[in-house]
Amino acid sequence: MKKLVLMMLAGLFMISCASKQNAEQQAEEPAAKKVLVLYFSVTNTTKQMAEYIQQKTGADIEALELVNAYSTVYDEIIKRSGEEREGNVLPELKPLKANVADYDVIFLGYPLWFGTYAQPVKTLLASGALNGKTVVPFCTSGSSGVKQSVDEMHSTYPTINIADCMGVRSSLMDKMPATVDRVLINLGLIEGQNEALADYSAQQAPTAEETEIFNAAISTYPMMNGTQAVSVGSRTTSKGTDYKFVGEANGAKMDIYITKENSGAAPYFTAVDR
Repeated sequence: MKKLVLMMLAGLFMISCASKQNAEQQAEEPAAKKVLVLYFSVTNTTKQMAEYIQQKTGADIEALELVNAYSTVYDEIIKRSGEEREGNVLPELKPLKANVADYDVIFLGYPLWFGTYAQPVKTLLASGALNGKTVVPFCTSGSSGVKQSVDEMHSTYPTINIADCMGVRSSLMDKMPATVDRVLINLGLIEGQNEALADYSAQQAPTAEETEIFNAAISTYPMMNGTQAVSVGSRTTSKGTDYKFVGEANGAKMDIYITKENSGAAPYFTAVDR
């Protein structure tokens, strides 16, 4: 009997130790971040990017919807959004179904209009709903890069923690997954290893070959007609060469990013930061 009691006490002690060890391990492991993808999209291009992020991360997802929706006609969108921007009008959003306070990381998607985030996103930001949150901006555009929209977000809403951002030209959506994956890996939200990218070399006068690459890349975009390459820096990647040109048109300078892949395909520009 005494031997049986000792065996039972030993068993209880082992169970107690195991339970304590499991509890300590659980306490040491950080809780998984709760992620929400919020996006505004009219033509469904930004929606496509949002849905890819959701599929890769398993996050919750919701579209920002307006009480008075935009037209889907491009000229009408530009007219209305331009008037709202000039008049500092914040279009009214429908209430969100998601409780933003419950999430740690918010992916915030938008089209770039007039070089920055669309007015409906400004409505959300101005509401204070994202204050104190980690926000990962992502956007689609005809040509603009993310810099202006992110700089504006930083300066106007300093209580938002803005993480890596990503932008894709609407005509380069076939390259969108690689752009998104790089950021998700950097954030630790998916597994993988990114290629270490070198800094661009110092700016210098472009060679005849580099000028030819520049002209070929911008030739398909009418809004860049007349833009001249002033200087260029470059870096080599496993896929080809990335260029950072400084271009000039009508006295205004801009950074123009161009990629020429080893495949022999025509060079293309990925973004313009004015």
